[in-house]
Amino acid sequence: MPIVKHAKWKTYLDVRQSFPGTDPVKVASGKRVYVFNFIGNAYRMICAIHFNTGKVFMLRFMTHANYSKEKWKNEL
Repeated sequence: MPIVKHAKWKTYLDVRQSFPGTDPVKVASGKRVYVFNFIGNAYRMICAIHFNTGKVFMLRFMTHANYSKEKWKNEL
């Protein structure tokens, strides 16, 4: 994703400017991940974003149906 590679995101609001369909979600570990919606909300990509280092880690990519089961929240 060239947009992500060249992004200089410092906050969640910066992410939303590039990807308006992104939402922060707190998971079982207490950490915050960011959920990107793709292809008319048919798919979800869950990422950890380290704003201090500028690194983005893709943790999960799943269908909306699998995302809705919320099992992934307990795994992260």
